[in-house]
Amino acid sequence: MGAAIIADGRLLAAQRAEPAHMAGGWELPGGKVDPGESDTDALVRECREELAVGIRPDRRIGGDWRLSDRAVLRVWTARITEGEPRALEHLALRWLAPGELYDVEWLPGDRPVIDVFAREGLG
Repeated sequence: MGAAIIADGRLLAAQRAEPAHMAGGWELPGGKVDPGESDTDALVRECREELAVGIRPDRRIGGDWRLSDRAVLRVWTARITEGEPRALEHLALRWLAPGELYDVEWLPGDRPVIDVFAREGLG
């Protein structure tokens, strides 16, 4: 699951710390769904664990973005309902305005989602 957290017209990007082959790349925060969890419940949990924020998922972007034979990325726009994002599991966080979406090196799995935002806006 991925959270496209938007605030003040900007998108939150998170820089991966690990694994080594992905370290330094940028992604949307999120993670895996645990057994018995809904997609949106997993997103809320992951954002609390990774960023120390409460979020409210709003709308789903696209369908299933294929990452591998065994994994897909599902993305929701989200708003922060509690706290300020902190990089608890990432190297860095960065807020990107619409004209800055390509200022970071997105991981390949996240890039198609960013392309949607570049075309359609962050609204």
